[in-house]
Amino acid sequence: MEDRHQQPGVAALVLAAGGGRRLGGRPKALIPYRGRPLVEHAAEVVREGGCGPVTVVLGAAREQVRTRARLADCRLVDNPDWESGMGSSLRVGLAALAPGTPAVLVMLVDTPGVSPAAVARLLAAHRAGALLAAAAYQGRRGHPVLIGARYFAEAAAGATGDAGARALLGAHAAEVALVECGDVAVPDDLDTPADLARWTADG
Repeated sequence: MEDRHQQPGVAALVLAAGGGRRLGGRPKALIPYRGRPLVEHAAEVVREGGCGPVTVVLGAAREQVRTRARLADCRLVDNPDWESGMGSSLRVGLAALAPGTPAVLVMLVDTPGVSPAAVARLLAAHRAGALLAAAAYQGRRGHPVLIGARYFAEAAAGATGDAGARALLGAHAAEVALVECGDVAVPDDLDTPADLARWTADG
């Protein structure tokens, strides 16, 4: 990625705490993808897309993730309440951001089809003035999402269960910049054995 895409100060949160209940209890962070753990892939995507500091929120099998995944350039934080859902991981991640962080891009570990180009487009929308932005696929909102600092507290307050930033984005739908990424990324997540088989075959 060229330097013009770099956006120092815009942080990334990789939410990688899930236990993979529908995958037979295989922690999503450690699922092999293109020869390495999925969490490594996700961290590289946000960094190549132009994000600055990268924080990875761990939960299920967090000690194994720390041992097996190469995440030396990332800040790793634990979510002891990971079983309650993605919302708790978003809260932990937002609380871990450095003071003065202007915005954060939230990346889900189980969306391997998200590309650095999609990340770069969201950062470009932020540079153009968007304080809330989301990747869109044929006009439908998807992941990743970008949240400006003005909304951090509201995002944390609304992050319950598996909702993540859904409450925030719904409450401010008119303010969310939808950034079309369907030509450079795939929004599907990796949630079931069928998804795993397809992504492994494609990857």
